Amino acid sequence: MRKIKKILSSMLVAAMTMSLLAGCGGSSDADSSAASGSADAATEADAEGTFYIGGIGPTTGAAAIYGTAVMNGAQIAVDEINAAGGINGYQIAYKFEDDVHDAEKSVNAYNSLKDWGMQILMGTVTTNPCIAVGAETAADNMFELTPSASSADVIALGDNIFQVCFTDPNQGVASADYMAENGLGTKIAVLYNSADVYSSGIYETFIEEAESLGLDVVYEGTFTDDTKTDFSTQLQGAQAAGADLLFLPFYYTEASIVFQQADAMGYDPIFFGVDGMDGILTLEGFDTSLAEGVYLLTPFAADAEDEATVNFVTAYEEAYGETPNQFAADAYDAMYIIKAAIEQAGVTPDMAISDICEALKSAMTEIQIDGVTGEGMTWDASGAVSKGPRAVVIENGAYVSAE
Repeated sequence: MRKIKKILSSMLVAAMTMSLLAGCGGSSDADSSAASGSADAATEADAEGTFYIGGIGPTTGAAAIYGTAVMNGAQIAVDEINAAGGINGYQIAYKFEDDVHDAEKSVNAYNSLKDWGMQILMGTVTTNPCIAVGAETAADNMFELTPSASSADVIALGDNIFQVCFTDPNQGVASADYMAENGLGTKIAVLYNSADVYSSGIYETFIEEAESLGLDVVYEGTFTDDTKTDFSTQLQGAQAAGADLLFLPFYYTEASIVFQQADAMGYDPIFFGVDGMDGILTLEGFDTSLAEGVYLLTPFAADAEDEATVNFVTAYEEAYGETPNQFAADAYDAMYIIKAAIEQAGVTPDMAISDICEALKSAMTEIQIDGVTGEGMTWDASGAVSKGPRAVVIENGAYVSAE
């Protein structure tokens, strides 16, 4: 197997200005020109030797922290790649569309990017929209690499779809394993969104693994998208059952409400989340002291001291004024993964979209990537990535490695 190392650099603002990219969200003159139609965009790509890579995710709405981080993390990578000479001499044009974490809007964004001339999709960010768009990319045979849509249902849609993040089943199993190995909690309660495939998928594998390990799950509470603003009943049930650890396999917006309501009722268990919890520290108006001591599984720890992570975090902080989260890191790796697959397959921008996809599908099973979200990452034909999660804990308003 050919091992491809990413070329990482700490390119700062000066390097970013060298990019030929369109601005995020389609606001720049370059975007306006490129978006004039798929035929014109494709002709321009051929003439200039440019790969057109699109991205989709929420940059507004309740899940905006996720999509904005993905948009920005990918931009850092694209700017680095272009400044270093591109992919085999070809530049990347990158455009990101907002889907507000809505499946219908995500499909609309996909069609807009197709009109722009997109040849490869880096997205979408969240699971339900990714399932909707994945059906479209499978029908079009367009190569799709999602940085963060972790449901196994995503890659089941077609052999053209691959994931950077580890899957929901892996998160459920890894969470139970970590609790058992580290003696966290003697009685465990679980609260999950029964209407969300991400949350319920993690819950199912967690319960199965917890039972096999002999963990004492004393309470299971559910909610739906229509009831995710009041968790008092579920918290009272967990407290009455004597749970000293509360497992929360869902997103940070709902988790912030759980933390506030638990604090108001004087309930102080260990809280344990998964990658959807990442973002809680940058949620506007949230008192981060309520998240002190919260554990979560993530493939990325911003305080890691390896050169790749330090370079990425430095570049991100200087560009955007904040520490990158796991979603930004997944997207950063995603662009380098696409680069490695293109180089492995010998793909060129003048190839048809379906031919690009066929070549990249094969290349993905041949490459091995060392990224900021995992070392030695590999993929099988199913589209699932092989890499391990890391545990972090929130201390003094920051994520700290729990290893």
